[in-house]
Amino acid sequence: MGGDLPKQFIEVVGKPILLHTILLFHNYSPNAQILVTLPEDWKEYWNQLLTKHNFSVPHTIISGGEQRFHSIKNALAACKSPYVFVHDGVRPLVSAGTLRRCSEALLSHKAVIPVVGMKESIRWVEGSQSKSLNRSEYRVVQTPQCFEKELLVQAYNQDFHEGITDDASLVEQLGERIECVEGNDENIKITTPTDLIMAEGLLK
Repeated sequence: MGGDLPKQFIEVVGKPILLHTILLFHNYSPNAQILVTLPEDWKEYWNQLLTKHNFSVPHTIISGGEQRFHSIKNALAACKSPYVFVHDGVRPLVSAGTLRRCSEALLSHKAVIPVVGMKESIRWVEGSQSKSLNRSEYRVVQTPQCFEKELLVQAYNQDFHEGITDDASLVEQLGERIECVEGNDENIKITTPTDLIMAEGLLK
């Protein structure tokens, strides 16, 4: 976002993005164990935000690690559920329908991710060469990425390397099949000022 404040703390429609996200999951499943990973340096700021916004939704703060990989591994150690939904804190617009489809698919699959189709034409590019691709063969991956806990723990017992892009790719390295379900277009990851404008309109 071009500033010093981590984007999950930026206020949208009167609340930090991360508060919107936590509330969304709490409303979907009030008894869910909600774990939030944060860097040590931002824990006190988080507590100030909770007080400022009178936010009382139960959740547990987990110390983040050097990389996202290590943060998720820390959270898994505190997880009590046999199922885990790993979600981006800056995706406050995942729908109840998407969460329901993920939950239902987990009854018969060990690893489930929400995806949406591509609307734009896409090209493969390498150096000065490019080639048109068939967009119908590709999907945009969203979160939450959902797993049987023991499978995800096993995946995170692998050694960290820079090629890890998300939880599903890590689980795939174990030879496990990933089940795809329909996500929702509004479930954007807020990473740019334009995303922020879109999210504000959608949340309103």
